[in-house]
Amino acid sequence: MSTPPLAAPAASAGAVPVAPGLAVVVLALLLSIQPVTTDLYLPALPALTRALGAPVAAGQLTLSALLLAFGCSQLVWGPLADRFGRRPVLLAGLCIYAVASVGSALAPSMALLIAWRTAQGAAMGAVVMCARAIVRDLYTPLVGARAMSKALTGLGLVACLCAPLGGLLTEWLGWRAALLALTAYALGTLALVALRMPETLALRNPRALQPATLLRTWGLVLRHPTFWAYSLLTTAAYGGLFTFLAASSFVFIEVLGLTRTQYGWVLLSTALAYFTGTFVCRALLARHGLRRTVALAGALSISGGTLMALVAWMGWHQPWALLLPFYLFMLGHGIHQPCGQTGAVGPFPQAAGVASALNGFMMMLAAFAIGGWVGTHLNGTIWPLVHGVWFWSAALALIAWTLVQKFGDPHEHA
Repeated sequence: MSTPPLAAPAASAGAVPVAPGLAVVVLALLLSIQPVTTDLYLPALPALTRALGAPVAAGQLTLSALLLAFGCSQLVWGPLADRFGRRPVLLAGLCIYAVASVGSALAPSMALLIAWRTAQGAAMGAVVMCARAIVRDLYTPLVGARAMSKALTGLGLVACLCAPLGGLLTEWLGWRAALLALTAYALGTLALVALRMPETLALRNPRALQPATLLRTWGLVLRHPTFWAYSLLTTAAYGGLFTFLAASSFVFIEVLGLTRTQYGWVLLSTALAYFTGTFVCRALLARHGLRRTVALAGALSISGGTLMALVAWMGWHQPWALLLPFYLFMLGHGIHQPCGQTGAVGPFPQAAGVASALNGFMMMLAAFAIGGWVGTHLNGTIWPLVHGVWFWSAALALIAWTLVQKFGDPHEHA
């Protein structure tokens, strides 16, 4: 059966047509706000912690508080987007984000910086949630996975640039310049959305914010097995990635002896593997469809996690020995995320905002828990990183091969 073109119409009749190129560019910018917000400022974290005279734990809170606000806020933004449309929520989120970015850059104390970063995380929730919902507005699930894959290719490219750019800005102009760069990104994205991106929601739900309707909609989404299959898939995939992000700086720098510059190249190389995975995703979708593609990606994930564990157990505690198998995991991640994020909202054309919000909340809740686990298990060895990635790779493969295969058709199990 031939694959429909990327410009296929939305499943909802009456949706405003958007040029495929514009849609992909806007989606890439909206989704990339997450790595921009986290990765760009990471090289500045030690400098800003010292400059504000704060303990390291307080500096880490600028990331964990942001992620918690990001996850929780989506539960509010989702119903708002279903009630008023994607465009007003997007514009509000980008405006709040830009203001919070300026506040972060000018913050005179760590307490205020944490407060502004929390506001930034809440605003980021509106942006990313709307991006996922827009995919459902414009495309059927299979075509949406291909569109999401293209947008996440752009995210991969941005992620490759963020850490080096953040390091250069911090070195040349100071840590406040790295935070101001987030403002420039937000304003540029805001201008594009305001000037070029129309409303994509064909039919607003005037009752979306009523408590009874909201509870009924949440129940509809949470009772749907397809939502759980793909949301657990994306959560496990992000769990493996976030375990690596949370533990890798300690492991590669403190345990394995890399310099901070060399560690920057490590992050760049993993982002390139993810970038490649998004291209592989589109090729597999065209040939095998959604569920088969996820199953093949599950093989990549479990292979990467298991090989990483094997080389560690064999005593090969070298950066390259851990990275080579992790590239397989990141290839799989580049497939699981576009497939999972579109599959989770696929059955809900009239409640895509709520479905997207619940999916995002699950991923960020897992990230917050993983951050706490990593913080208490780092012990001067590579094992927390290795065991964490292996655990999530096994969970990911299990979900891809069972739940997604059984419940992964968004048009079934209604």
